[in-house]
Amino acid sequence: MIIHPGIIGIDVSKAHLDIFDAGSGRTERFPNSSEAVRSLAERLQARKQAFAIFEATGIYDRHLRSVFDAQGLAYARVNPSRARDFARAAGFLAKTDAVDAKMLAAMGQALAPQPSPSRDTARETLASLHKRRDQLVAMRASERVRFSEAPELGDSLQSHIAWLDAEIARLDASVDAALAMSAELAADTRLLRSAPGVGPVTAATLIALMPELGSLSPKTAAALAGLAPFNADSGQFRGVRRISGGRRRVRQALYMAAVTAVRSASRFKRLYEDMREKGKPAKLALIAIARKLIVTLNAMLRDKVAFQR
Repeated sequence: MIIHPGIIGIDVSKAHLDIFDAGSGRTERFPNSSEAVRSLAERLQARKQAFAIFEATGIYDRHLRSVFDAQGLAYARVNPSRARDFARAAGFLAKTDAVDAKMLAAMGQALAPQPSPSRDTARETLASLHKRRDQLVAMRASERVRFSEAPELGDSLQSHIAWLDAEIARLDASVDAALAMSAELAADTRLLRSAPGVGPVTAATLIALMPELGSLSPKTAAALAGLAPFNADSGQFRGVRRISGGRRRVRQALYMAAVTAVRSASRFKRLYEDMREKGKPAKLALIAIARKLIVTLNAMLRDKVAFQR
């Protein structure tokens, strides 16, 4: 495959950046530090149509994104599972940092991904707080199970559960403060919470983990949330439609929101009851409500209007 000379493939790890430059056909290794990334950015600024592509690696690509945003360099941050699927399809069977860098450049050439938006530090702060809250909630659930199974450890477990309760409450306050500090996020929160079933946790989850909401087509919004049914048909076989992929934590939040929405005096309740009367199983009906909910929320943010009952 001939790769456009402006495309740069970057394999990101904790300690290093392996960079394949399609212009020279060579791979280089840089330390994953702000200083090294600034040096790389200065080189790329002298190039015309430079475009970098790398996998989303959480905190490890933070230096890269910060410097590239500051220098106005275009880049695409791609899903790692999508990159591996491309590697297998394109015949990149070996798995080394240098090979991965070249594979990412080839992916940029073949798929022409859209440039990623600049970092939104307010959303990133919110996402970090939200992730920590989820970790503590999971820890609390585990401790409650241990309490029921080992009453002889009751004092220790109760003390830890009480600490977790207080820490989760503190994080809830921090999430609220992070949302209030941004006029845009605060406005989006108010719109989302006007919909039945959408409480503070669901609203924060959507804002932190689905920043595209409000700019998507209905089908894309459902797919990103992991709520779009996909066909399983081949030849004469007609399989059951199933939801697949998407953002698991977003899907979980929307499912719980749907459970609450169908208990409210809203059109979601009427739609759920109609589906149940027609014989649809309760769980499938709730998934359909969750899908309807994300499509509705996407439209609300797009049009900047509150929920219309």
